[in-house]
Amino acid sequence: MALFQYFPNYVWNLSLAIALESGAKIGEIVDMCAPLLDAAERGEDAGTPAFMAQWVAMAERLSGLADEDEARGRLFSAGEKLKRASLYFAVAERMQGHGHPGKAETYSRQLASFEKGTRFAGESAERVEIAYEGKTLSAIWTRAPGAANGPSVIYCNGLDSTKELLYFSGLPQALAKRGISTLSVDQPGTGEALRLQSLPATHESERWASAWVDWLETQPEVDPKRIGMTGISLGGYYTPRAVAFEPRFAAGAVWGANHDWAEVQQKRLRREGENPVPHYWGHVHWVFGASDMDDFLEKSKGMTLDGVMERIKVPFLVTHGEKDRQIGLEYAHKSYDQLTNAAKRELKIFTEREGGVEHVGADNMAFGKDYIADWFADTLGGKLG
Repeated sequence: MALFQYFPNYVWNLSLAIALESGAKIGEIVDMCAPLLDAAERGEDAGTPAFMAQWVAMAERLSGLADEDEARGRLFSAGEKLKRASLYFAVAERMQGHGHPGKAETYSRQLASFEKGTRFAGESAERVEIAYEGKTLSAIWTRAPGAANGPSVIYCNGLDSTKELLYFSGLPQALAKRGISTLSVDQPGTGEALRLQSLPATHESERWASAWVDWLETQPEVDPKRIGMTGISLGGYYTPRAVAFEPRFAAGAVWGANHDWAEVQQKRLRREGENPVPHYWGHVHWVFGASDMDDFLEKSKGMTLDGVMERIKVPFLVTHGEKDRQIGLEYAHKSYDQLTNAAKRELKIFTEREGGVEHVGADNMAFGKDYIADWFADTLGGKLG
């Protein structure tokens, strides 16, 4: 497998891979991870407090160095350090179970470091909010340079990502280069929506996706006839569902198919396939606002795309890694095969020839990022070079 195998378990290696693909520096990775090898031997759950301690310490070191840069007026340099601090806070927080001591504080520090870091770095990463069901939803708005009445894409999380990790994936920047603006969203069950607004996940993704389409239609940079949607990991369920039920979308693409997530839960109960995060069952109960396993299974049972894909009439792209250890390749074929009414459909399987064979390209996100960005440029009228 192409995933960097530093630790003796998949879940810890996945977090490490996410960091490396999101802008981490290898020397900092070694400094954080070398003291954790013994803790990792105790299993994917037991050693997570030690993981947090090491990654938070590195984030704090970078924050201190950024303060020194700021004091000398070197804001670009400070911004780069703060962005990495935000990434390390994010990965540390992601590895902890719900209610773990320090989890909430670490998340707050991730948000603050990201905002200041991207601002100092001069990047297009504006935090925006909308009202939603009596609370608020937040997103990061990345404008394409010189955008005016241009295409845009809503980019949603999976089960355990955040809008900041979406930004760090590089897809918003790849789309911006192609003339497409991106809205990276914390939908219910993720990021701020879950942690600060207590909004649990819903299988009816069109509810929150439509609210963001409403917002996009008010933006002068956006052509309301050229709005697409994409999602990563569990976003491979949320995106097709939203595109199927929201007629204003002009196109859709998934970075990792997730055709029948309800069925995947039955497989995980049988210990088939890998989990994405430690403390998995506690995490999904939190995400869905479930009181116990029966309640969770009831709330997530609607998360299948059978009978949904056929409703999609616009162009749609399904991508998947051929050696995905979380979500089987058969789900990509199911989603593609059921796109019987799409104006255009495409299936892209990433193989060892190029890379990106693991779950959402955790081994190499460059190929998925560029392929999806090129496809949207082709489909929505962006630039290819």
